[in-house]
Amino acid sequence: MPHDHPQSVPPPVARPSAEPSAPPRPADAAAAVPSGAPDAAPATVPVPAPAVGPVTGFASAPAAGPGSEAAAGTPAGTPAAPGPAAAPDAEDGEAPGGAETPFLELLARGASADAYDRPVLVARAEGRPATEVAALRRARDLALRVRSELEGRRRREEELSALFATAHDLAGPRDLDAVLRAIVQRARSLLGTDVAYLSLHDPARGDTYMRVTEGSVAARFQQLRLGMGEGLGGLVAQTARPYVTQDYFKDERFLHTGAIDAGVHDEGLVAILGVPLMLGDHVIGVLFAADRRARVFERGQIALLSSFAALAAAAIDTANLLTETRSAVAELERANEIIQDRSAVIERASEVHDRLAELVLRGGQVHDVAAAVSEVLDGSVSFADITAVPALALEASRAEGHAVPHGDDWIAAVTASRELLGALVLRGHPVLDPVDQRTLERAAMVTSLLLLARRSAAEAEQRVRGELLDDLLDARDHDPRLLRMRAARLHADLDVTHVVLAARLDATAPGGDAEAEARRRLWSAASHLASTRHGLAAARDGGTVLLLPLPSGHSATALARDVARRLSTAVHDAVTVGASAPQEVLSGGPDQVAVAYQEARRCLDALRLLGRPGDGAAAEDFGFVGLLLAGDRDISGFVDRTIGEVISYDERRGTDLVRTLDAYFACGMSPARTKDALHVHVNTVAQRLERVGRLLGEDWQRPDRALEIQLALRLQRLASAPRG
Repeated sequence: MPHDHPQSVPPPVARPSAEPSAPPRPADAAAAVPSGAPDAAPATVPVPAPAVGPVTGFASAPAAGPGSEAAAGTPAGTPAAPGPAAAPDAEDGEAPGGAETPFLELLARGASADAYDRPVLVARAEGRPATEVAALRRARDLALRVRSELEGRRRREEELSALFATAHDLAGPRDLDAVLRAIVQRARSLLGTDVAYLSLHDPARGDTYMRVTEGSVAARFQQLRLGMGEGLGGLVAQTARPYVTQDYFKDERFLHTGAIDAGVHDEGLVAILGVPLMLGDHVIGVLFAADRRARVFERGQIALLSSFAALAAAAIDTANLLTETRSAVAELERANEIIQDRSAVIERASEVHDRLAELVLRGGQVHDVAAAVSEVLDGSVSFADITAVPALALEASRAEGHAVPHGDDWIAAVTASRELLGALVLRGHPVLDPVDQRTLERAAMVTSLLLLARRSAAEAEQRVRGELLDDLLDARDHDPRLLRMRAARLHADLDVTHVVLAARLDATAPGGDAEAEARRRLWSAASHLASTRHGLAAARDGGTVLLLPLPSGHSATALARDVARRLSTAVHDAVTVGASAPQEVLSGGPDQVAVAYQEARRCLDALRLLGRPGDGAAAEDFGFVGLLLAGDRDISGFVDRTIGEVISYDERRGTDLVRTLDAYFACGMSPARTKDALHVHVNTVAQRLERVGRLLGEDWQRPDRALEIQLALRLQRLASAPRG
């Protein structure tokens, strides 16, 4: 929709009058933006900095009675600095210290933007030379640019600090409400809005309700409930996309209802920005920032609010997981109370409870859980993949939610929601105490939590790697410095030679859940390979694209075949891989990676057409057909690979092997006719062809080799032909 992503509107530049004036109060600045003006930019409220002394190079303003010192920008009791009119040198007309001096002092004391016009106005009022006034204007413009850059960095610093502080809150022992309140407060502060609020999804009623508000004054607004698709928030919850409106009541993109409009009217809101709170593919709520006047939310502000929404979703998810863990712990404690007469069993349950809680708190691994339970239950416990566990027992455990016996073993399914992640298998215990059975089940629950945490971390890194590669493929950002910094955070080095590889599964039937699952497995395997090889991976065009560094001494073909072999092994299916020629990512044009990807895809398609599934190849492997596959049509490279040895021999020895080859093929590969065409003895032709065989290999007259050699001779002749 055209209004989903508003364009940033630069704030108007206020031009001061000839007389200096005090900076406006925040209330004055807010009032300066007319209500109902959707195109108005957010008002910037200048904050006056404390005076730090007179500004060198400033002329004193005309006396204005008491208080004139403050009007001129000089604190009372401070000697006035000599004005520019009295200080310039007679020869060069420059103010002492240069035209930039007053602006450096303004930068040093953090003056408002309006103050930067004062030196120019004073110089004009005093009739300074035009060159001096022009120099002051240039210095002013440069100083304003520096000030704007400093303000932008300060703002980004504040945003990052707020995000880090919020992330720190998530790691602390604070309750969910406190974390959500902190997120809403910081969002309101950083975006400079009148109100910020957060709503959560109510699965029982199928709508969303207000959970936290900041800056709200209307009781009816604080008690609003939004159905799916109702109001701006309902639209965000329904579509899982951010929405912004400059004027809520004039916006017809979403459904207006009497209750919602009444609440918004009571609160006096006009401009509203809403972003979804996502857990996986599900919307669990909406985070809002709103103003009581028309304004335009910039893309950076939308991204910032989305970051806060992600943190809020993580806080809610963490709280839910902790609640489940606490519930599990509570159940264990109740079980301990029931079997108090069995002290040995109680001690084992307490021990495993403590150890599992410690593992969760310190971020242990799955094998740590298995080892801990093995010691407590005095048996062998291991985590097994779903393919290594009897299907009937595994399904029974998942359906019942309990560990089930299978022969001499016990199997506890490890699940997350409806997804089956594996199982904990206790071997050699045909009879299991009920409390020990519960212990095994709780260990399976803790294992699922650890697996989900590990998956979340891996998916986050995969997304970041995919976003960087997507930007390279789409030529969105080709600033080498920024690309280098983003890659460094992923332990990737874009300054080394890379190869773009296109990978795709071949055996999976298109459509349905099977194809989706196969693509997910390929994407997971490719992401893992990219992480271990310090490269990048992204899902694209029904397959996966990788950007991997080329190992020293390896060719693009060798890398493609290695990747095809590793991915095929990981997904248990044939994965075909096409590779581009080696690339210098940062030194080429902005679309270099995109062009290399198209070359890799052409190689992939050629392999599939040739009936070579599960193989890997680059354009150089297809002979002269590689000229059609290569993105840069490397004709000179093809000629060099095919007859380069013969050309070099002629250049070193002054022989005519190339001309002899050309005549030999032109005469139908007949030495007798060749000697007539060259006017030499037939033995001379035979000796030259023997030399060619030593240079090109004994199979040079094989039909396919002969065809490539003839094509290379033709291309070499065309390239060296004189130009008129």
